[in-house]
Amino acid sequence: MRSIKLKYGYIIAVILLATASCQKVIDLKLNNAPSQIVIEANITDQDGPQYVTITKSVPFTTTNNFPTVTGAVVTLNDGAGGQFRFNEVHPGLYILYPFHGGVYGRTYTITVKKRDTTYTAQSTMPTISVSLDSVTAKLNVFGKSNLRTIAVSYQDPSNITNQYLFVLFVNSNEAGTIFTNDDSFTDGRYVKEDLFQNDIDVHPGDTASVNMECIDKNVYQYWYTLSQQQANGAGGGVTPSNPPSNFNNNALGYFSAHTITGKSIIVY
Repeated sequence: MRSIKLKYGYIIAVILLATASCQKVIDLKLNNAPSQIVIEANITDQDGPQYVTITKSVPFTTTNNFPTVTGAVVTLNDGAGGQFRFNEVHPGLYILYPFHGGVYGRTYTITVKKRDTTYTAQSTMPTISVSLDSVTAKLNVFGKSNLRTIAVSYQDPSNITNQYLFVLFVNSNEAGTIFTNDDSFTDGRYVKEDLFQNDIDVHPGDTASVNMECIDKNVYQYWYTLSQQQANGAGGGVTPSNPPSNFNNNALGYFSAHTITGKSIIVY
């Protein structure tokens, strides 16, 4: 399950993304708002449990203690007549199991009903699963010489739009840094990319693992927006804002139907 280390404030952002040669947040207007539902839902192409977590947002200035949302009815429509219901196994945690993996190119719809409100989102699983070719470690050119930087390599398919999310684990601890990429400038090329993390050190002897997720455009915009804010760091000049959700009814969060591959190495 993708562990999300986010803090949703009592804020509503007006985010206008340029769609020309580059993407950037060009306007942010923040206002106080009531607590909102936060839904984090994932469906993958892998056999096994699929997860949905539902919480409530908290003020940006408070601690990361998110109230869970219990008693919701969570269902998945697979776009081919199949309907599946998630079971709540822990307050705010809903699991679908068994599940035999999503189908490439299929659009899935998730529905969350809580009292008199229904939240829905759609996500299309990419038509192809791009695999990691390799995960390597290299000397960190910044800071201490005994630290390492993890790098990934993969072949981007030609003439197919692809968006990627990379999730880094070091000794089973997930890095908080968000790594995204698309093939706007690398379509059909062999890609080598460094994952510059700023919250977890990598030393020789550590075990580093990377999950590579192929995600659809809406989910990419969600993670890309977060990564751009994160890149500025605390006090970096960008006011925190809620990323664009693919849920309706003013819900925060995302629903992602994605492929996933992974590799692990012992760092040297």
